[in-house]
Amino acid sequence: MRISYLFLLTIILWPNYIQPQEYRSFKIHTIAFYNLENLFDFEDDPFTFDNDRTPEGKDHWTEEIYWKKVRNMATVISEIGKEVTGQPPSIIGVCEIENRRVLEDLLNADPLRETEYGLVHFDSPDRRGIDVALLYKKSAFVPSQYKAMELLLFDDQDRTKRIFTRDQLLVSGYLEGELIHIIVNHWPSRSGGEARSQGKRIKAARLNKQLIDSLWSIDPYAKIINMGDFNDDPVNTSIKRTLKTTTKKDSLQLKKLYNPMESMYRKGLGTLGYADGWNLFDQIMLSSELLKKDYSSYRFYTAGIYNAQILIAREGRYKGYPFRSFTASGFTGGYSDHFPVYVYLIKETQASVNNTN
Repeated sequence: MRISYLFLLTIILWPNYIQPQEYRSFKIHTIAFYNLENLFDFEDDPFTFDNDRTPEGKDHWTEEIYWKKVRNMATVISEIGKEVTGQPPSIIGVCEIENRRVLEDLLNADPLRETEYGLVHFDSPDRRGIDVALLYKKSAFVPSQYKAMELLLFDDQDRTKRIFTRDQLLVSGYLEGELIHIIVNHWPSRSGGEARSQGKRIKAARLNKQLIDSLWSIDPYAKIINMGDFNDDPVNTSIKRTLKTTTKKDSLQLKKLYNPMESMYRKGLGTLGYADGWNLFDQIMLSSELLKKDYSSYRFYTAGIYNAQILIAREGRYKGYPFRSFTASGFTGGYSDHFPVYVYLIKETQASVNNTN
């Protein structure tokens, strides 16, 4: 029988050659992010460029394919962090979703229906109609405020021509009574090349930094989780220089962002493959307050990439990379061209108990 949100850390101490065992009990929550790779419904929206994802469109996106894709996404979400917590994530940010309808279908699919998720979503001005959203367990997290922040971009050649892209979603709320701020991002793509498109992501990073700084101006000890598909790696200018992220969690200064994904990237790990290499665009960053060693409130424990075998392509052009749901040949029966990422937050539930027997 699983106990909700509980697990045990066992620490063996060796003072004076005595071997007492110290058992510490913690509550744990999985916080995750997942790019759902164009989760579109099968109906034409006359206000967006979604024609390809219709039964008559280039992708032949039928109702049958749509529901298979929805079930696949729900299955993956239900498994993130489950090997430790025994449950789906308490909070998960998502991107590349078309509208609220696909989110509701996702949360009503068999693997997630009984979890009772809520959602926060705004329609973004993105021309393709893709948005970001936040899903949360109603039993664990209670949103108190939320807003979508518009990213204003203009064409380099014609400054009167706006480039419409995704909003940045800020959700503030209470994780079992503790105030946490979550920002969900999907920054501009590398379409046209990394260097040529870099300026758009730097502008996205500046907006992101303004959001974070505004929270810190109210409370320098604010617990902030910054997640998303940044379309840049942890070492790129937008992340390292604009957001000023760090990997030094043991000496993290106040009002700084810790990025656990940078060390993963430097080890060659990634969440999506391209041109015989890995990128780690999907990241979760945490403010310094979440890195403290005092576990009387929720703190960061560890981070990971969820890359279960079912999510890895076994053959073909993308062998070894994420098992994407769509290629030039059509629907593959797969999942997404990105792996999900996650962090665990933990909080001590009782005093340590020493056992010297």
